[in-house]
Amino acid sequence: MSTRLLICDDSNMARKQVARSLPDNWDVDISFATNGQEAITAIKEGKGDVLLLDLNMPVMDGYEVLEAILKQDLPTMTIVISGDIQPEAHQRVTGMGALDFIKKPVNKTKLTEILKAYGIFTEDSVAAEKSSVDDKAPEKVALPKITEPIPVAETEKPEKTELITLAPDMRDCYQEIANVAMGRAGDLLARLLDVFVLLPIPNVNLIEVSELSMALSSVAANESTSGVCQGFIGAGISGEALLILNDSSFKDIARLMDYQQEVDESAELELLMDMANTLIGACLSGVSEQLDMTFSQGHPVVLGQHRKIKELIATNSSKWRQTLAIEISYNIEDYPIKCDLLLLFTEESMQTLNNKLAYLLD
Repeated sequence: MSTRLLICDDSNMARKQVARSLPDNWDVDISFATNGQEAITAIKEGKGDVLLLDLNMPVMDGYEVLEAILKQDLPTMTIVISGDIQPEAHQRVTGMGALDFIKKPVNKTKLTEILKAYGIFTEDSVAAEKSSVDDKAPEKVALPKITEPIPVAETEKPEKTELITLAPDMRDCYQEIANVAMGRAGDLLARLLDVFVLLPIPNVNLIEVSELSMALSSVAANESTSGVCQGFIGAGISGEALLILNDSSFKDIARLMDYQQEVDESAELELLMDMANTLIGACLSGVSEQLDMTFSQGHPVVLGQHRKIKELIATNSSKWRQTLAIEISYNIEDYPIKCDLLLLFTEESMQTLNNKLAYLLD
C-alpha cells in the first residue's frame, strides 16, 4: 500500500527539492500544500500519513500547524524541513510533536536516514518495488506517484524594454534562497545574543532607487536609525548589503551582549558594526553556498547614525538604480529590537542570478 505523503511549503522551488529528495523507488502518493491551512485540510482528507513541513509560511505557519495537529489529534507523522536552524527552533518543534528536524536545502541522504529511523521507509519495500519494475521494464526507473502536480507559474516572454522584470517562478526562487540564507544569519544572531530570533518571510522586489526607503517596510518612518552598507562581488554578480537598526534597539542589544561600558554614540557604532558583521556575513555566505559561488566583501561603510530612514538612504542613493531588493526583518522574541537587512543586487547581475536559479528549477 502506498504511503500518503504531504509536502507543505509556500515555495514551489522548495516543494520540488523535497520531492526530488525522496528515496528512490519509494511507493508513495505525494500531495502538496502551500500553507499550513491547506496542510490541515489535506490531513483531514487522508492525504498526510507523513507530513514534511516548513515553518515560515503565510496564512498559517509550521508552528501553528503542529499546534493544530496536537489539539485536533490528527493522524500524521511530521518531519520539519526548515531554513530556521536555531537550536531552539529544533527544540520547539520536537516538543510540539514533530519526529525530527532537517535544515534546508534538504539533503536526500539525511531525509532517507530519518525516514528509515522511524520505520516510515524501509529497504525491503524498495527491493520489492525495484524487482517488480525490473521484471516489467528493465530500462525504466519507477518514480513516486504524484496525485497533485507541483504548480509551476508560467513565465511570460520578456518584452523588449529597458526595465528588467521578475517572473513569479523566479521571485519564488529568490525568496527561497533568501529564506535559507536568513536562517543561517538568524541562527548566528540567536547564538550571539542567546535569544530566539523571529524570522519573517523575506520580501523580494524589483525597485527603483526612489522606492528604496519604502522597501524597508518594518522600519518606522518616525524613528531615527543608524545604518551600515557593505559591497560584495562574485562571478558576474555584485551588489550591496545594508543593515538598518532602529536607535531604540541599542540599549537592549548592549544588555544582551553584556556590554559593560556606557552606551554612548561610540559604543552604539561598535554595536552596529558587530550586528552588521554577524548578519551580513552569514547571510551572504548562505546565498553563496546555495549558488555554488563565493563573494568577496568590501569594507563596511557607515551610512549615518541617528537619522531618519529617508535621510540615511538618500546619502548613498546616487549609487543605486533599478535593483533587485531582498528585505529581511529580524526581530528578537520578547525584545523591542528592530533590525532590517537589505540585499541589493545590481540589474547587471540579474542575468547571472537568473541563470543559476533556472538550474535549480530544472
